[in-house]
Amino acid sequence: MIKVLFFAQLRESLSCAELSINLNDPKFASTLKSAFTLEQLREQLANTDETWQLNMQNGKLLMAVNQTIVNGEHILQDGDEVAFFPPVTGG
Repeated sequence: MIKVLFFAQLRESLSCAELSINLNDPKFASTLKSAFTLEQLREQLANTDETWQLNMQNGKLLMAVNQTIVNGEHILQDGDEVAFFPPVTGG
């Protein structure tokens, strides 16, 4: 099971703060070859509907696994905590 968290405007736009994803679920198992990457997870979530597609666009998100910023090639493991959030700006 992977815990997926959404933060800031992303959480508001998706009306979703958290998901639990079982990598053995047929929805994800069909995508699996030998490993499931963070990018594959992002793509699966983006394919949910138009709202998710708009909000989960590649390049518009920061992604973290177990509280460490990583790229889309990061291989997910059972028990990981994944977080998606918009880039932070400040002044």
